[in-house]
Amino acid sequence: MRNFLFSLSLVASVTLGALASDPSELKIDVTLPVECDRKTQKGDTIQVHYRGTLASNGNKFDASYDRGTPFSFSLGGGQVIKGWDQGLLDMCIGEKRTLTVPPEFGYGNRAVGPIPAGSTLVFETELMGIRGVPNPESIVTKASSSASSAFETASPKVVERAASKIEEAAEAVKTIIADTDDAQEHNEL
Repeated sequence: MRNFLFSLSLVASVTLGALASDPSELKIDVTLPVECDRKTQKGDTIQVHYRGTLASNGNKFDASYDRGTPFSFSLGGGQVIKGWDQGLLDMCIGEKRTLTVPPEFGYGNRAVGPIPAGSTLVFETELMGIRGVPNPESIVTKASSSASSAFETASPKVVERAASKIEEAAEAVKTIIADTDDAQEHNEL
């Protein structure tokens, strides 16, 4: 029994380690999931409220909330950083997301205003509207667990890594069980 529990904890540890975010990947956390018929698409002009902070120290560098006006731009057109063009796709009006944007999806190795070169950025975002799409009369939030939300927003690369690590852990468990089971014959069946 002790070996089984050890094996189970090994599988859990390896799986959680594999699911930990790769710091060079865009991380999208849906903090307020919303139901809708029409999600954002490449080419949409959208209005987004946001608060941007530095991941290194939490210092705010910009916020549309402070100006009282959402930021408007064409999604997927290269008008904003890559992290926004990708991280705000398939979003419903009223939905909130936190985007953790590594330098590769942000400003890279160049400093921009109060943002130091090579910075990972964190944006709290809220989709306020999509041009040409009527705003819903009411926002209907989805009931979702954080675990299912993590899998919905995980990149294929992360899912592939997790599956690979789970496979490796399963093989390790088989080996542990085989190695500890040699001394005893089981004739229960």
